[in-house]
Amino acid sequence: MEGGGFVAASKVNIYDGRVTAFVICTCLIAASGGLLFGYDLGISGGVTSMEPFLKKFFPSVLEQQRKASQTENQYCKFDSQLLTLFTSSLYLAALVASFFASIVTRIFGRKISMLAGAVAFLIGSILNGVAMNIGVLIFGRLLLGVGVGFANQSVPVYLSEMAPASIRGALNIGFQMAVTIGILAAGLINYGTAKIEGGWGWRLSLVLAVVPAVVMTAGSYLLPDTPNSILERGQPEKARQMLQKVRGTQHVDAEFQDLLDATEAAKKVDQPWTSILQPRHRPQLVLCILIPFFQQLTGINVVMFYAPVLFKTLGFGDDASLMSAVISGIVNVLATMVSIYSVDKFGRRMLFLEGGAQMFIFQIAIGTMIAVRFGVNGDGDLSRWDANILLLFICAYVAAFAWSWGPLGWLVPSEICPLEIRSAGQGINVAVNMIFTFIIGQVFLSMLCHMKFGLFFFFAGFVVIMTVFVYYFLPETKNVPIEEINQVWKQHWFWGKYIPDEALVGLSRNDEGRDT
Repeated sequence: MEGGGFVAASKVNIYDGRVTAFVICTCLIAASGGLLFGYDLGISGGVTSMEPFLKKFFPSVLEQQRKASQTENQYCKFDSQLLTLFTSSLYLAALVASFFASIVTRIFGRKISMLAGAVAFLIGSILNGVAMNIGVLIFGRLLLGVGVGFANQSVPVYLSEMAPASIRGALNIGFQMAVTIGILAAGLINYGTAKIEGGWGWRLSLVLAVVPAVVMTAGSYLLPDTPNSILERGQPEKARQMLQKVRGTQHVDAEFQDLLDATEAAKKVDQPWTSILQPRHRPQLVLCILIPFFQQLTGINVVMFYAPVLFKTLGFGDDASLMSAVISGIVNVLATMVSIYSVDKFGRRMLFLEGGAQMFIFQIAIGTMIAVRFGVNGDGDLSRWDANILLLFICAYVAAFAWSWGPLGWLVPSEICPLEIRSAGQGINVAVNMIFTFIIGQVFLSMLCHMKFGLFFFFAGFVVIMTVFVYYFLPETKNVPIEEINQVWKQHWFWGKYIPDEALVGLSRNDEGRDT
């Protein structure tokens, strides 16, 4: 027992096999789906800080900025519900799409779900780039949301099912790595397109979203489906062959038998959405709700959605605000690499707890510095030294998120559910994530206007709550085969009472000679 969270049990089976080039390549291709989410996260904030874009679609915001410069409260420069709707409409569409994606993923496979998302994102990117009115712009955003909903539902599940248990964390975090690369690429593109003469650079920023969409479309077309998904569709021999190819060995009897057992259990469940509500799945349901809930209330989207807008509000110049967003994007990528290295070595819980502590410290530091230097009404002035220190604090906060709640918010929900509720669990994970991404995206500028620097203290409070929750209620799942996660739940001090003994049938049958 470690802080209330049971560390991976000693009676967990280790299957034969090795890390093959085939599984590495397929997981890298699948992880490219994160580029869709990341590029949009990074591009929207930069575009909404560009004056030609605002003049074209949101002239009222420009007028509001002019008035704000003559009033006392500088925190309200960008407070426009219509402007935030441009950003947050995507996540509302992703929320709705995630429920359909769950059905498609279960019936037709993870590959088809990824392909559908990529095509929707591709069409939405083109519409955004050529939009001449707000209606077309928002419709394009909705299609982007459909793409994000399908990709975020299917890709983490695909990665968890394909990866060997020993490196499942690292390969699954490839999704978050692609998200951070997308954010960084968007920041660099915004920095360049903002300098294009003629005021059409924002169009280039938006239409370049076709690049990750094309990568994802081609990749999902070429990818094989997972053995789990093939078994679900009633093709056991093909599933065995795929498992042998993925693991690089002919000796897959033990793992294949566990997959068969899981598939048989899944077939008895006609309605996974109803099944996940049963007491026996209470741990998975609670975690699939609370992890994405807490992930969004870390406050990360305050930085990632609106980094250029935030920096501009805090007194950075136009170029400086965009470059500051690029710097935080670079930190995001590098810190995610730390997570890839450490997640299967030190475990999920350690990263969650360290990241939570570090985020809390620097959120308090950011809020305090803004209060002291920028003032209650935003009429203070940041010196060059102050601006650099503030950027350093923000980067330290971003780094903590990037090696903890960022990647683990997608990894853990995708690996804790048995096959019969896996699509429903991931659907709930994506839905909750998108609900609160939408809410935060929609209300952030108003919160900044009214709460001012207190906004960072608000999110810091939630960081404390979620870190305590992880300490007591999240068991360690590193190196545990995905079909044997119930073994870990059963031995947890709190969740064990919800797991019936029959949920472990099939795990003990193969223990002899394979225990570690």
